[in-house]
Amino acid sequence: MNANAGTIASELGNVCIDSEVIAKYAGSAAVECFGIVGMAVINMKDGIAKLLKRENLTQGVGVTISQDNLITIDLHIIVSYGVSISAVASNLISDVRYKVEEFSGLKVEKINVLVEGVRAID
Repeated sequence: MNANAGTIASELGNVCIDSEVIAKYAGSAAVECFGIVGMAVINMKDGIAKLLKRENLTQGVGVTISQDNLITIDLHIIVSYGVSISAVASNLISDVRYKVEEFSGLKVEKINVLVEGVRAID
């Protein structure tokens, strides 16, 4: 069994959900939220945030699953210019928590939102 996977026990056996699966789902849910331009990855060499393409969303999401099956999610985002960051972050946390819990059946303990940049939308 993977050390960073959530497990759901049933009468028929156990279901293990890898953290990578949850990261991909959380990233997809995040980019659907209002005010989010996309997910970001930091170039460690330059310290520059880069907007990720849709197929690389998991690079902008960190997921940790505790032994108690509690999920912690780190979302590295780029927001739209002119939006309220606090309102976008609050909406993002609410939406991602709901969608991940419904999808996985596991409890989301914490979501950390890290705003890595701002982009103007044309």
